[in-house]
Amino acid sequence: MVLLVVLFGVWLWRRGRRLDAPPAPPPPRSDGAVQPMVACARCGVHVPQSSAVSGRAGLYCCEAHRREAEGG
Repeated sequence: MVLLVVLFGVWLWRRGRRLDAPPAPPPPRSDGAVQPMVACARCGVHVPQSSAVSGRAGLYCCEAHRREAEGG
């Protein structure tokens, strides 16, 4: 009976340590390049700069937001 209580205590202790551990970092990208992120001038969503649509008033996440913001 005492052995079961000790094993249960060890299990709880190890479980608590595992929950307190920081999450693992995301895996690195395969090409290793870091892309700068920019905010859409219309909605504020961040997109990679290489995917952003350029307009007169800034960068946008899509062509529709560029048209809505610039009226054309």
